[in-house]
Amino acid sequence: MGTFGYILTTLLARFTAAVAFYTCLPIPVRWTLDFQGVARFAPIVGILIGELLGLLDHGLGFIGMPLLSRSAIVVAAWIAITGGLHLDGVMDTADGLAVTDPERRLEVMTDSATGAFGAMAAIVLILLKTAALADLPDFRWLGLTLAAAWGRWGQQVAIARYPYLKPTGKGAFHKQTIRSLWDTLPSLLLLFALSILPLFWIPNPWYQTLGLAIGGGTIAFLIPAWFHHKLGGHTGDTYGAVVEWTEAFFLLLLTII
Repeated sequence: MGTFGYILTTLLARFTAAVAFYTCLPIPVRWTLDFQGVARFAPIVGILIGELLGLLDHGLGFIGMPLLSRSAIVVAAWIAITGGLHLDGVMDTADGLAVTDPERRLEVMTDSATGAFGAMAAIVLILLKTAALADLPDFRWLGLTLAAAWGRWGQQVAIARYPYLKPTGKGAFHKQTIRSLWDTLPSLLLLFALSILPLFWIPNPWYQTLGLAIGGGTIAFLIPAWFHHKLGGHTGDTYGAVVEWTEAFFLLLLTII
């Protein structure tokens, strides 16, 4: 095997590991998976998730399903594809933030029981995503793809910029892969390229497309900062919360742009 073949095989193996880590999509059990570098591939996994959701949405539209029903099914499939991994982070983080004593927040977040604030946060998030999708009649596949990808770039920002609060937590190993914002640059450039795609087939002003790219990056940058402000750092739960809230706010942005 030549050098190019080795590099390609290695990248494919790492991407496969990322798919197995971040989704419930079937991976052959005989494959050996190394999860150490999965965070680098998270936005690409987001693109894959968005494309699958777009395909589902197109199929539902083809058989005549109304927009709101399609949107609800797509959001439900969104949760199913990830196994609720990130939504669980939303609920645990909300329960932790509801505690007035900062010293007890991490303890509450590790509790497997879902509290009232966690349940409310999940309901609000799902409603926001469903309502925003229902207000997007066109190019929904692109919106879904960009939302899922920007959400995972936001996770990379959280890993790169802020301390991890539990050294033995389930997300601590990501810090070994993404050490600075420079490690997120390839994903950022890819997402900017995806964001300007509408320029090639939609007769809209260039500044709207630019706003899409800048808006997505800004949302994905600010949400990790907000959680850091509240908690003093991040955990595996807040990584998931960053993904979900970035996706939701990006879809809301699309309803404006």
